Amino acid sequence: MPKMKTRKSASKRYSFTGTGKVKYKKQGLRHILTKKSSKRKRGLRKSGILSEAETATVKKLLPYG
Repeated sequence: MPKMKTRKSASKRYSFTGTGKVKYKKQGLRHILTKKSSKRKRGLRKSGILSEAETATVKKLLPYG
């Protein structure tokens, strides 16, 4: 049986933790940063963890993740 193909766009956006949770980079830190507070920008720097429902969808896109 041939290898399954990975959705490359998903592999660039998501990564897995050691316990199988899905990490992603939070949106909103690219431009128009002057009006955002320092506290908000600091929180956006941290990676987010996907919910269980969305994790199932991402695992279909990344078969070897």
